[in-house]
Amino acid sequence: MVQAIISISKEANQVLNIVKAKYNLKDKSQAIEKVIEEYEDEVLEPELRPEYIERLKHIEKSPAVKVDKVEDLFK
Repeated sequence: MVQAIISISKEANQVLNIVKAKYNLKDKSQAIEKVIEEYEDEVLEPELRPEYIERLKHIEKSPAVKVDKVEDLFK
């Protein structure tokens, strides 16, 4: 476990207190971890756009093309 001394604004402290109370957490460290987990889910691993998923399904259904040489790939 990594320990850190951080400086946060009053508003950030209030948010941590709300998160701590909402999820019945023991301390602000757990509240910070909860906020980071939510951030990770929302920002770092966003869901794929529906149109991209449809495009992938279309590509999966199309037949494969055999290529012997790289030069043949561009023909």
